[in-house]
Amino acid sequence: MSELLRGACVFGQSGGPTAVINASAYGVIKTALEAPEITNVYGAAHGITGILGDTLYDMGQEDAGELALLLNTPSSELGSCRYKIADPDIDDKDFRRILEIFKKYDIRYFFYNGGNDSMDTCSKVSRYMEKSGYACRVMGIPKTIDNDLVGTDHCPGFGSAAKYIATSVAEVCKDTYVYDVGTITVVEIMGRHAGWLTAASALASISCAPPDLIYLPEVDFDLEHFISDVTRIYEEKGKCLVAVSEGIHYADGTFVSEAKASSTDGFGHAQLGGLAARLAELIKQRTGSKVRGIELSLLQRCGAHLASQTDIDEAFLAGKYAVECAVKGETGKMVAFERDMSGGSYACKMILQPLSVVANAEKKVPLEWITPEGNNVTDAFIDYALPLIQGENKRILENGLPRFAQLKKVLVKK
Repeated sequence: MSELLRGACVFGQSGGPTAVINASAYGVIKTALEAPEITNVYGAAHGITGILGDTLYDMGQEDAGELALLLNTPSSELGSCRYKIADPDIDDKDFRRILEIFKKYDIRYFFYNGGNDSMDTCSKVSRYMEKSGYACRVMGIPKTIDNDLVGTDHCPGFGSAAKYIATSVAEVCKDTYVYDVGTITVVEIMGRHAGWLTAASALASISCAPPDLIYLPEVDFDLEHFISDVTRIYEEKGKCLVAVSEGIHYADGTFVSEAKASSTDGFGHAQLGGLAARLAELIKQRTGSKVRGIELSLLQRCGAHLASQTDIDEAFLAGKYAVECAVKGETGKMVAFERDMSGGSYACKMILQPLSVVANAEKKVPLEWITPEGNNVTDAFIDYALPLIQGENKRILENGLPRFAQLKKVLVKK
């Protein structure tokens, strides 16, 4: 049995927001407030930067009813960041500051909710605390619409984004058949290196029709083959609907959206966009057809009105499980999901994965789930993704609009 560890906890959100990241926040905060081992529950304003800046919220001051509304509140309610923390063996300045803050507030539990780079931050903090001899249990909670974290069947946030994308693509599909004129439509979907979100457009087949063509970054993009595919389908049907990942690239690794990305985010990743318009223009030049480019952009990240209840439930449970495991002695781990289809239907259980295994690794769509031509996905992907979009969220409405959490965000006295 692990040694009892009493002290405060701090929870932070990092990376891009999702429709369900706040459900994980609620899972952490509610469970931590009820845990006798945890003396105070703090929320870091804008992730790790809030800890570095000594800007913490006292979550114990919040109204229980408002906290419960986090289940259906999109985006990152405590604020997020994209801050690339250094390797402590090379530059430990940030880590010395984190340790100073942890000691100041007797923080013995650190919960961090994010994707690949956030798990890297989590792993580094865990290693530094252990090296420093400071008793602090560190747990990662998965979050990313990109669904590219390794060691887990899927990630909270993906199911809801997939549902939004599939619904939006189905609606676009219906729109393209309104007029008796030929049209080609290119829909750009998020996904820099992994095509999970774009693959989700295939789920539109359940209610309407899937895109005729789907291109993922897992396969090198060939412009001539692309033009040929689009032209062939357009000539056959008089319509063509295409879904493309923002991160599709040529064989030399150059992103199709731009030969050289004009800007990067805080983690040094290229900020992509404008691909749909670029491809639409190329198709128009080659074919002379009427072509429209659509970019879902930020809308696909936080569409809480189309959130999957399965996704909400699992996000909450991930936060809850992280706290439960930490007070029992676990540290340096990330909560992960393991799928069980042995009973003939979808079931999922939570497991733990070492942060050292998860950090900075990337899970891509299996090549066997992509057609040999590289321009669509197979039924195996549909079977994988369909259970994750099930269930309608039980949101509260006021005057016909969603009622989101309104936290007081009482700052901890410095």
